[in-house]
Order: sequence, then structure tokens, then C-alpha cells
Amino acid sequence: MAGTVFKYRDNVDTDVILPARYLALSSREDLAAHCLEDLDGEFVKRVQPGDFIVAGENFGCGSSREHAPIAILSSGVRCVIAASFARIFYRNAINIGLPILECQEAVAEVRTGDQLEVDLAAGTIQNLTQGKVYQAGGFPPFLQRVIDAGGLLACLAAEKQAKEETVP
Repeated sequence: MAGTVFKYRDNVDTDVILPARYLALSSREDLAAHCLEDLDGEFVKRVQPGDFIVAGENFGCGSSREHAPIAILSSGVRCVIAASFARIFYRNAINIGLPILECQEAVAEVRTGDQLEVDLAAGTIQNLTQGKVYQAGGFPPFLQRVIDAGGLLACLAAEKQAKEETVP
């Protein structure tokens, strides 16, 4: 996957990712329309499918709402790279199929507007603008299957169907 970087600070909380006033919205498109609007009012106008969010420490801290990673994924972002993630956000992102990578070195050097190419399977982040490559931590195989399937529910449905096809 390849795209442009939108870089943000440490401690971007779920209330900033998707303000609480929008929690009653139910469609992914409506959630995406308000993604990061209190932090970057231009984000939804500029983000393109395949772009990246890069942020500092503790990305996704705050409340445990799954609306935040849904809004990010639905806005077109294909991966969030951070120095670290709040644990509940980390798990919610995986559950909905939003790829996330932790890589402090990339976060320290990447700038807004840089072009990245990410290989999730290898855990590599290539900064095409700066000509640098970073190694992020990978996922255990069972979590990688969840992300590859598009989230936990999709993964479980695929596993169920595979079992049904093998049972005589």
C-alpha cells in the first residue's frame, strides 16, 4: 500500500479522532465525514484512499469507542503508524480491520506530505520521499489473519465457511 502522510502529535485521543457529538451517527460514511475534525479541520477534504496517519505516543487514548478506528478506516486511511497505541484502540483497530504499526524511528523522521509504501506482511515502512526504510513490529499470525480478512467478524465468517466446506 502507498499513500501520503498526515502527521499528528502524541496523545491523540478518541474524542479528537471522532468527537462525542457524532457518536449517534450509524453509517461509516457519516463517521468518516467527521474524522479528526477537531484536530485538523482540513483532513477529510484532503485525505485520499490509501493515505496514512502517523502519530506519536499513545495514539487512540481516551474512551474505548470503536467509532474512532471505524471513522479512520472509512475516511480512506489504510494504515496508522504510531510510536505507541492505547491498548483498547489497538484491539479495536484490529477487530475492525484497520492495520496499525508501531515504529518509533519512522514516527521521529516522517513528515506530513511524505509518500510512504508499507508492506504489512514484512512490517516495512518505506519513505519514498526521504529514501529511508524502517522496520516495524509485526503481528502474530492469528492477528494478521484478522487484519487480512478485514476484521474479526469477517475473519470468523471466513473460518466458519471454510469449515463448512470441508465437512462432508
